[in-house]
Amino acid sequence: MAYSLEQCWHRVPGGTATAAIEVARVLPSLRRDVELVGFAGRHKTMPQGAYQPPIKVQQLFLSGAALYEMSMRFGFPRAESATGKVDLVHCTSIIPFATNAKMVATIHDLAFLKYPQFFSRRGNSVFRRSLQILLKHADVLLCSSQSTLEDCQEFGFSGDRLRHVPLGVVAPMVMTTRDQIKTRYKLPETYLLFVGTLEPRKNLSRLISALETLGDSVPDLVVVGANGWGDVLDAKEVSNSAKARVHFTGFVQPGDLGTIYECAEVLCYPSLMEGFGLPILEAMSHGTPVVTSRGSSTQEVAGDAAVLVDPLDIQSIASGVMQAIGQKSELSELGRKRASEMTWQATAQKTAEVYDQVVS
Repeated sequence: MAYSLEQCWHRVPGGTATAAIEVARVLPSLRRDVELVGFAGRHKTMPQGAYQPPIKVQQLFLSGAALYEMSMRFGFPRAESATGKVDLVHCTSIIPFATNAKMVATIHDLAFLKYPQFFSRRGNSVFRRSLQILLKHADVLLCSSQSTLEDCQEFGFSGDRLRHVPLGVVAPMVMTTRDQIKTRYKLPETYLLFVGTLEPRKNLSRLISALETLGDSVPDLVVVGANGWGDVLDAKEVSNSAKARVHFTGFVQPGDLGTIYECAEVLCYPSLMEGFGLPILEAMSHGTPVVTSRGSSTQEVAGDAAVLVDPLDIQSIASGVMQAIGQKSELSELGRKRASEMTWQATAQKTAEVYDQVVS
C-alpha cells in the first residue's frame, strides 16, 4: 500500500500529519500482512522531530505546492513512480495524488466549504479542486468524525464510499517539571490553556472576550501552537487589556507539552469547526478538564466528559469555563476514561479493514 506523508514537511504539519504518522506507526505491527510504503516529495532535510515518519519514505521528483499542482492538474508524477506497483494508494489528507491504483483518502474536515472566509484564496482553490478529484476517483473516504462524514454526503459522496474512522490519542510525554516549564515559557503560576494551530476558525477572539468578562475570577490564558494563517485576533472584539492576559508560547516541543497540559486548570477549545480535535483527547489523557463546542465533531470527541458551549456565544463560553473550574475533579476522572477509549490501534485496525475491502 502506498501511503502519502508529504504533509510531514509542511510549515505547519498539524493534526493531519500526526494522524498519518500514528497510523503508520501502529499498523505494520497490527497487521503484518499489510506493507505500507511511504511516499512524499523530494526534500533536502527531514521534518522537524515530532513529525518524522516512522516508515521509510520514497521520494517523488517534485515537492510541496508544485507536486500538488502537477498531480492534480496533469496526473503526474504518479505515486507508483516512487513506490513501484501497489494495490492501493492511501492519500492521508484531502490532497489526491495521481495513481493508476485504487485510492483511499482520509478527510478530516470540510471547513473550507463552511467557512471560506477563514482560508486563503489559494487554499480554497486547492481544497475544492481536491474534493472534486476525490469525488471522481476515490474508492473510499475515511472520515475522522461523523460530522465530516455527513458533510461529505452533502457534497455528493454516496454512503457506500464513506467510512467513519475516529482518531486516537497518545498522551504527550511528561519529560519536564512544572518549574522548568513555567521558567522556559514564562508562564503564570496558574493558567487556562488553548492548544492548536493558530487560525481564525479556532475562535480565539471570542474565547479571550469571554475570559475578559470573568475578570480576575479566572487565571490568564496560555496559547500554545504554531502560527497558521489569517488574523487570529479580531481587533474589534479583543481589547488591549484582554490581550495583556494572554501568553503566546508558539510551537512547543512534544517533550514539554505533557507538562503544560498537566499544569493547566482547564483546556479551552471552543473552535468553530474541527475535523476531530486531538487536543481535547490529549488534555483528557492528562486529567485536564475540557471546555469545547457543542454541535460538531468536538462534541463527538468529548463524549460526556467535557463542558459543551455555544462557540458563537461569549457568555456561554464564559459560563462553561467557570463550570469546568468548579467541576475539575469530576471532569478529570471522566476525561481520563474517555481518552483511554480512543486508541490509535483502533484507528489502524479500521483503516486496514478498509484496505481489505477496497483491494478485494
